[in-house]
This record gives sequence, structure tokens and C-alpha cells, in this order.
Amino acid sequence: MPVDRNQARAFALLGLVMVFWAGNSIVARAVRADVAPFTLAFIRWTGACLAVAPFAIGPLKRDWPEIVKGWKPLLLLGLVGVAAFNGFLYSGLQYTTATNALLLQAATPAIVVLLDRTLFGVRHGTWQVIGVSASMLGVLVIVFEGDASAALQLQFGKGDALILCSVVVWSLYTVFLRLRPPISPVSFIAVTFSIAMVTMAGPAVLEWQAGRTIVWSPGVVGAFLYVALLPSLLSYFIYNYATGVVGPAKAGQAITLMPLFGAFLSAGLLGERLHPFHFVGMVFILAGIALSLLSGTRKEPAGAAPGPSLEDRA
Repeated sequence: MPVDRNQARAFALLGLVMVFWAGNSIVARAVRADVAPFTLAFIRWTGACLAVAPFAIGPLKRDWPEIVKGWKPLLLLGLVGVAAFNGFLYSGLQYTTATNALLLQAATPAIVVLLDRTLFGVRHGTWQVIGVSASMLGVLVIVFEGDASAALQLQFGKGDALILCSVVVWSLYTVFLRLRPPISPVSFIAVTFSIAMVTMAGPAVLEWQAGRTIVWSPGVVGAFLYVALLPSLLSYFIYNYATGVVGPAKAGQAITLMPLFGAFLSAGLLGERLHPFHFVGMVFILAGIALSLLSGTRKEPAGAAPGPSLEDRA
């Protein structure tokens, strides 16, 4: 089975995105006592909007007719994949354990495949299904620390429900990306980030009125800069592009890398130890992604139109 170079490049870029997103969860967890969740989300998208604004003026003018024509899918994508996802994620990280959060995020590839099939009739090949299963098995090895009996010790609470909501809305965003209108990547990012910024403003104000003010420190400022630039501006550009290349199911599968990268980041930044089960899980995750890469290009049902590539949108 030949390897498609474009898909291989897209997977490599998705790996970089997962490093940034794993860092996003670590940062959000680290500043949870200093910054309320919706405040963090509002500052994240405000910062990202300010960063992209100088580059978006020209593209927005050129794309304005298509933006007006496609305002419904743009609003949907902005509300679901940018606003709702981050609101649920940051809120959940206030309450749940890292183990439960990682387990729930591991469900993303399966939910994407299910939604792809249910909403758009996309049929995934045998190798794709095997690859997704292998990657999820690798995540479970890491989450349960190589001990199946650890599953009996998990508890499901308010934070876990919020994380599960974030998983579902992100899966919806991934499959709905095929609906985005034919506008440039800069215009798409600017519009959807602006929708998220406006949406998060109301809940953030309520947090401030409730006394959840920001406890300023150099670490908090660094956290704001990080979440606004790397897991937001850069990562969404890459994820949206890569999803157009490899398809929603394979892009969703890349999320299984987050628990792995999270373990390595925690070891490097927080001094936590790596164990043999981390490397066993890594083997399954990478094997699953390799199988999906070898499965070739996705097959869309008759009449379905995959999203245009980055080159088509430039």
C-alpha cells in the first residue's frame, strides 16, 4: 500500500498540533485557580483575533460575498468548534482528574467515524477502522497505566460530563468542516475566532461579576500568550488544512496523540516520571496512525463534496 505524501505531511503537521493542544490542557489546568474558565477562553480568542487581524483585512474584503452567502455554516463552526469546545474543555478541567479527561478524549476518533457515517454517509475502510482501534487501545494503555483493573476505579462526575461535551462538539466541528464556504484560511479563522470571542464575552463578564477576577502574575501572562498563539492561531490553521487533506476520521484519530504528548510534557515540565506503559501505548498509537495512513484517501459518498484544500482557498 503506497503512502500518500500529502497525507503523510498532513499527519506530521497534526502531530505538531497535538503537542500544542496537549500543552493547552496543561496550561489551563495549571492556571485554573488564577483564571476562571470562560475568562481564559475569552482572552484566548481575543488575543488570537488581534494577532490575525492585520493579515485578515485584505482576505476578508475579497471573501465578503462568500462570507455573507455562507454565514450559516460559518456561525455553526464558530459556535461549535471554537466557542463551545473551549468553554466545555476549560470548565471541565476545573473539576475532573487528568486520567478521566484523557480517557474521554480518547473517544474522539470513534465519535468522528460514527458522525461521519451517520451525518454524511461516509464509509471507512477496514484498515481505517483497525487503525482507529489500535490508536485508542494505545491511549487506554496509557490512561490505565497498563492495568485493566484501574478502569474499576474511575469515577464520573461534573467535570467528566463537561469534558465529554467538549469531545462531542469537537467531533461535530471536525465532520462539519466539509461545509465551510470557499474562503481563504485567514478569512475563515478570523470569522470563526470572532464568533468565539463574542460568544465567550458574556460568560466571562458573569465570572467577573461573581468575583472570579484574574490573579495576575508572569505565569498567567505567559499562559495567555501561549493559548492565544500556539494552540489557537497556528493550530487551527493547521488542523483545518489537514482535515481537508486526510478527512475528518483520520484528523480526529490524531487526537489520540494528545495523551502521549501530555505524558512527555508533564515529565519535562512538571518532573513526572515516564513508565514502560507509556512506551507500550506509544507503539499502539503510532501503529494505528500508520495503518490509517496506509489505508489511502477517504471515500466520500456520491454527491458529497469534501472541503477544498489549502491551495484552493489561498
